[in-house]
Amino acid sequence: MISSPHNEKLKLVRKLRDRKHREREGLFATEGEDLVAAGLAAGVEPRTLLTAAGSGLEGEEVEPGLLAEVSSLGSGTKAIAVWPQRWAEAIESPCLYLHGVADPGNVGAIVRTAHALVGGTVVLGPDCADPHSPKAVRASMGSIFGQALARGGVEETPAPRAALVAHGGEGLESLDSVATLCLGAEREGLPAEVLAECDAKVTIPLRAGGAESLNVAAAAAIACERISSRAMSGAGDA
Repeated sequence: MISSPHNEKLKLVRKLRDRKHREREGLFATEGEDLVAAGLAAGVEPRTLLTAAGSGLEGEEVEPGLLAEVSSLGSGTKAIAVWPQRWAEAIESPCLYLHGVADPGNVGAIVRTAHALVGGTVVLGPDCADPHSPKAVRASMGSIFGQALARGGVEETPAPRAALVAHGGEGLESLDSVATLCLGAEREGLPAEVLAECDAKVTIPLRAGGAESLNVAAAAAIACERISSRAMSGAGDA
């Protein structure tokens, strides 16, 4: 049983709180039994699996207080696992391209939505939050293990492309034939250079007198549902 705070495995978990260390090592950490189960169900083997002594869970036992000390959630953590990051070798449609989506909770939620509705590849462009950060991983609810991820620019995504914009775009029916949906930061939206690479602009209609805009993760879910419904309808027609 691990009983020293200087244990190398505990040191690694601490280091993986930092994005630069995660990227350098190609690793990330998860907390909780549900995420461990999701990773194993996806066929991924953890590099390290640490479990609180007395929890009855499989893994290398750690004194509960030490496990809580390295946790980003605090007391109550029963399992922390370290996993290899997995990045797609090719970008496949339907593709979601994220540009400047800096909130890790939004990135994780979009990864979860893509995994549930469209599959394909989620491409992380410039200034996006790390999908392997603790907050993004928790928001993905295990989809971090099943959804293909890639890094790249919009020019590397398959065409035709549609940009989701807050105002002035076409209706959701314009998503029926797109290969890539582009999403930007909530405040700034997509920059001109990304819009120039898109074949259409699409706006989700909002009711009069309601909120002026949608959270980017919510907007992604609505757009992905349209893409998913159209794809399933086409499969049924075939």
